[in-house]
Amino acid sequence: MQKVQRLLTRSHSKASERYVDVVFSYPNLELELSIPIEYRRTGTDIPDTKIDKYLAEVYEELNPNSWAQWQEEQAKFWKSKPGATTTKAFFDVLSGTPRWVCVGCELPTNPNWARRIQDLKEFGYTLATDTSRSCEQCNANKTHLMLLPLKRGGVSGYEKWSSDTRNRIIRLLKSYDAFEGKVGRKEGLLPDHKFPEIRWDHETRRESLNDLSDAEIVNDFQLLSNQRNQQKREVCRSCYQSGIRGKIFGIDFFYHGAEPWDVRFPKNGKAAEKGCIGCGWYDIQKWRKALERKLT
Repeated sequence: MQKVQRLLTRSHSKASERYVDVVFSYPNLELELSIPIEYRRTGTDIPDTKIDKYLAEVYEELNPNSWAQWQEEQAKFWKSKPGATTTKAFFDVLSGTPRWVCVGCELPTNPNWARRIQDLKEFGYTLATDTSRSCEQCNANKTHLMLLPLKRGGVSGYEKWSSDTRNRIIRLLKSYDAFEGKVGRKEGLLPDHKFPEIRWDHETRRESLNDLSDAEIVNDFQLLSNQRNQQKREVCRSCYQSGIRGKIFGIDFFYHGAEPWDVRFPKNGKAAEKGCIGCGWYDIQKWRKALERKLT
């Protein structure tokens, strides 16, 4: 029996995601799945030469024998999120045996279903997307979603920190809101990676952020509000896709390099960080000081 059969490779350009459609064959069960091989929420970016090895790892992770334990773990997780009832309703529809779910006729009625799916991704869940799939129920081509019962954070997980580490970063950076250029309320600030996650690869992530040195925190992080953090993500996503670096405050100024992405640097991996230097979104305070020097 062929355990893993590769079919098509697809892209979801809006989300900067790539998938491999596969058939996983287990004893007494055959699953048609879509496995992300480029998925920024978990930092997954699998080179073509390593896709087969990666699919073998995912095959083991998705063994139906582990689904009951996975459901128990998710029940505990959602119990710790009593305020997320709206998002949990979406999870309840999508969880179970992985399958394509039509957003038009199967998801809970909600005017902003995309935000709820974003929430699930931010919680660490792995979802595949097909933006034009024929639905047998509504007889139309609609966006379909598939939630895979992988551990939250993916097979190769996102960087994670404890609440103590988060508070330590905010305290060390003196609650300074880099976008506003002033001290803000610590409750409204988030540690932001200067080097955007969309350009990470599997070698960029750290297993844990709880042992960061003070120097690493000052070098690698800035503080933003949630709104500005989301805005930066969209700017960095656009840069990643278009090769045009973002302008903060609409000001056409880069303290190093120019508006086009420097093609000497790769799109992904630690070496890509050099291509971010000089962009206002990468290090807002350093950009602000460079602009002030230029003006004086």
